[in-house]
Amino acid sequence: MNLISIPAFQDNYIWVLSDDNGRCLIVDPGEAAPVLAAIKENQWQPEAILLTHHHHDHVGGVKELRQHFPDVVVYGPAETQDKGTTKVVDEGDEVAILGCKFRVISTPGHTLGHICFFSDPYLFCGDTMFSGGCGRLFEGTPTQMYQSFQKINALPADTLICCAHEYTLTNIKFALSILPHDPAINDYYLKVKELRAKNQKTLPVILKNERQINIFLRTDDIDLINEISKETKLQQPEERFAWLRVKKDNF
Repeated sequence: MNLISIPAFQDNYIWVLSDDNGRCLIVDPGEAAPVLAAIKENQWQPEAILLTHHHHDHVGGVKELRQHFPDVVVYGPAETQDKGTTKVVDEGDEVAILGCKFRVISTPGHTLGHICFFSDPYLFCGDTMFSGGCGRLFEGTPTQMYQSFQKINALPADTLICCAHEYTLTNIKFALSILPHDPAINDYYLKVKELRAKNQKTLPVILKNERQINIFLRTDDIDLINEISKETKLQQPEERFAWLRVKKDNF
């Protein structure tokens, strides 16, 4: 399979997975124009669209794409029914596309109905997880997002995390504000800083690396616990996750 990210808006990525015959699926097309241009350039034949949640920068291009490709099937959570979804999916459902089986994982937090699609090694996670960070809690609770992160963390170590935004540099700067002496985070910061200086992408990322540098995946890490305990005593990892999210909101 061929994995491609199409830049959209200011910092969105629209992911496309294609096979050697030119058949493809499109993930979270917030706008149609760059997708249509890529389809023409690569001579793709779209077979499906996957939607992770209802926000406009993830669904805004669906209806126009369906005008060009009326046979395409649009899979999404119930919250996207009025955004062009033709088949509603939820936790545990399996979607067969391009010879792959995608498992639907419910990941509330950013929105209440947010889902991810996983077919080893690809995880299309929308705005749940970003490299070095997690999605803003517009509708869900910190506990819901923490539990969603545990589901992602349970996937194979070589999972390719296909996030929907280029937020990595800001996230790593935040991580360094919490753990300024962490060697893995410092090394990653230098790498990301160099990539972004050249306007190069930092995504996708591999889960086993993300476990080292994403502090939202490290709520049981003794170094993080020690840092947080300088400000407040929190007994549960969910509480530490919530504390981090508030800190990030104000960073």
